[in-house]
Amino acid sequence: MNHKHNNRYHSKDSRIELNPLFTRDEEATDIPRYKMPEEENLPSTAYQFVHDESMLDGNARLNLATFVSTWMEDEAQRLYLESADKNMIDKDEYPRTAEIETRCWRMLADLWHAPDVERAIGCSTVGSSEACMLGGLALKRRWQHARRERGLSTEKPNLVLSSAVQVCWEKFCNYFDVEARYVPISMEHKVLDGHDLDSYIDENTIGVVAIMGVTYTGMYEPVKQIAEVLDQIESERGLDIPIHVDGASGGMIAPFIQEDLEWDFRIPRVASISTSAHKYGLVYPGLGWVVWRDTDVLPDDLVFKVSYLGGEMPTFALNFSRPGAQVLLQYYLFLRLGKEGYRRVQQATQDVAVYLSSSIGEMPQFELWNDGTDIPVFAWSMKEGHTKNWNLYHLSERLRTKGWLVPAYPMPADVEALTVQRVVVRNGFSHDLAKQFLADLKDEVDYLDSLDGPMPEPNHSMSFTH
Repeated sequence: MNHKHNNRYHSKDSRIELNPLFTRDEEATDIPRYKMPEEENLPSTAYQFVHDESMLDGNARLNLATFVSTWMEDEAQRLYLESADKNMIDKDEYPRTAEIETRCWRMLADLWHAPDVERAIGCSTVGSSEACMLGGLALKRRWQHARRERGLSTEKPNLVLSSAVQVCWEKFCNYFDVEARYVPISMEHKVLDGHDLDSYIDENTIGVVAIMGVTYTGMYEPVKQIAEVLDQIESERGLDIPIHVDGASGGMIAPFIQEDLEWDFRIPRVASISTSAHKYGLVYPGLGWVVWRDTDVLPDDLVFKVSYLGGEMPTFALNFSRPGAQVLLQYYLFLRLGKEGYRRVQQATQDVAVYLSSSIGEMPQFELWNDGTDIPVFAWSMKEGHTKNWNLYHLSERLRTKGWLVPAYPMPADVEALTVQRVVVRNGFSHDLAKQFLADLKDEVDYLDSLDGPMPEPNHSMSFTH
């Protein structure tokens, strides 16, 4: 640890003080910030310390950067508290929770048009990142088995993805020794759409990732179009390349408000689909799902048979013990909303997104990248030549003073010169809030446009935080 960091442990900032109204006789009125206290505190005192610190977090309803659910009904809150102690891995002690997990992924397999739900296989995960990694591992292992059966090398596997892919795929390729082959996006090809795909694929390609809702902008990648290009590649070169659909967001949007869009198991080349339950699945953070078309595409040697706490069970996961409460919350929502309820919720969020995007698109300062008609997410850039006095980073900082979190960031490689801002519309972001946001946005734009000279360069990160 360097000297600078050492100093903070010996400064006045190294202790947290409690408001005198909450102190108790013969009890500490402050505690160490970076060390465990020597003595116990009353539950109410410990609560007050934590409560006072955490209340300084932002207002979740004004956070237009995150995809993650921040609100559930009172009945769900009660269910959450009642099941907070359940361990998802312990299927012997919690067999009904395990059964409910199976019901949920079977419902998803049906929702995603698995050709035979009885032959599909799936599981819950901590989030869509783990789900993506499991999908990627299955692609790699299937490729390895096929190569070994033909007496071929299993070295140097590669995975083809968009340059706008979510960071979990970069992690997968790094952690599991797979070469990432990024197809760059451009102004002409805003997403991975099959263009020039043939030049990225060879006999070592384990699969192609198609994203239903690119994190940068919210746009869908055309899975059917990508599959048609792969069909052509197979007919010409004999390479049978599967697709994993990263439906972190769109997997819980498209089935309800874009029912005719073919992106799921209706496309034979789609081997697996993942989604994030704590995004548009509407569950509190800590849950994802992955479903495979059938047991043939999930190699059996990836599934462990574990004897644990009195029972034997199959498990395929990167994590072991983890909460079971969110699985029950997902089942609650499936029962509570049904298809029609989900349709109404998702349509409402899309309606707000389209209202906002059309309003921002009409402002002379901006140019839309997309309009929120895929998932309820859209991005915009500054109109070229509008001004040299301010940029979207300045606007982001100005909006933050009114409580709004609206990120500004550069686009990925080959389009990195373009900076955009993005809005994510989630359940609970109403038309009234949208109108207030627009009013604040226009006020801040008017203020920035009124400047006589350039704003100082803001202190911003040059990398995108997903």
